[in-house]
Parts: sequence; structure tokens; C-alpha cells
Amino acid sequence: QVQLVESGGGLVQPGGSLRLSCAASGSIFSFNAMGWYRQAPGKERELVATTTSIGITNYADSVKGRFTISRGSAKNTVFLQMNSLKPEDTAVYYCNAVLSIAPNHPLWGQGTQVTVSS
Repeated sequence: QVQLVESGGGLVQPGGSLRLSCAASGSIFSFNAMGWYRQAPGKERELVATTTSIGITNYADSVKGRFTISRGSAKNTVFLQMNSLKPEDTAVYYCNAVLSIAPNHPLWGQGTQVTVSS
């Protein structure tokens, strides 16, 4: 079965940048969409950004203009470029993917911590 693994999290100062990566174990699968969600302590998991198989992107209002989601050439990777980071961006960031063969069973990674300290 496909596994998602996130990387690239860490500690950064306000105004700094990080680039998150997510790799799926298989490249033979077709993904309807891939994206990023985040969850801060005591809060609900929220959508950050998504991208579909045809390149349509969607961003949370809180990150528009600062974050950019993109797909790797192999189509089994997704990236999140995060610029102008703010303390409120601090959260565990999770990769998400929807397989075309199982659209009602989205996949989740284990998460990567992003901490923005002032």
C-alpha cells in the first residue's frame, strides 16, 4: 500500500522560509489530489493547500500569497514552499493524498513539526 512521508520541518524565525516535501512510496498510482494540512495543539486539523492532478490549486486564506504548493515531476511527490512565516503557522504539517482508485479513503503521512518562534 502507498505510504506518505513528510520532511523539511523545523525551527525558523518569523519572516523566514521552509520547504516541506512529501513522497509517496509508489509512482504507478494515479492521485486525484495531493495536499497539506496542519494541526496546532488543541486545535482542529485544517487545510493549508491542495493541488489536483490537472494542476488546480486551493489555499487557505491564511496562507495565500505566502505558501506555494507544487507537484514533483514523478507525480508521487508534493512540496509546500512556505515564505514569510508567522508564529501562528506553528503546527504539525501533514501530507494528504487521494488515490483515483480509492477516492473515499485519503492517505495521510505522519506529520512534520514546523515551529516559528519570535
